[in-house]
Amino acid sequence: MNTLSYGLLSLLSHAADSGYDLMLKIQPFWPAKHSQIYPLLAQLESGGYVQHKLVVQTDKPDKKIYSITDKGLNALRNWLTLPTDEPVTRDELVLKIFCMEQGDTADILHMLETRLAYYQDQLQWLQSKKETYAQLNPSPSLGIILLMQKGEFSVKADLEWTQWAMRQVIAHEKEPNPD
Repeated sequence: MNTLSYGLLSLLSHAADSGYDLMLKIQPFWPAKHSQIYPLLAQLESGGYVQHKLVVQTDKPDKKIYSITDKGLNALRNWLTLPTDEPVTRDELVLKIFCMEQGDTADILHMLETRLAYYQDQLQWLQSKKETYAQLNPSPSLGIILLMQKGEFSVKADLEWTQWAMRQVIAHEKEPNPD
């Protein structure tokens, strides 16, 4: 099984869900599309790791609600004992910053301003999610609390770096040109 399969099992270990909802819920952890989720769910089901119940709907197409099986839980528990891969970072802005001297300072500042707004929105969204989760869960999951806090720390660090980078670009632009 691949990491995305284990990600789906992880989500299903908390609650049964539809393929569409699983696709939405896994996005913060692992970008995945419908075209990946549904074939994996079919493979997991044929392997006995998940099962589904068909929910008949009158106003929409019927949907499958997947749940994890004992075999799936055992596979998930075994996966937890394995070492993790190193984190992967893939950010187009980093590549553009690397070669920024080839471009226009105004364009770089605009990219940083756009990223700053993105991080500000992300931080607000995360803080709202944390508050909602705390209100709805009197016995919160430690794993979810740890991940929400990791997300907040990460966004705050990215926000701080972006603000710092903008100050550096502006200060560099003001330096006298030796030409």
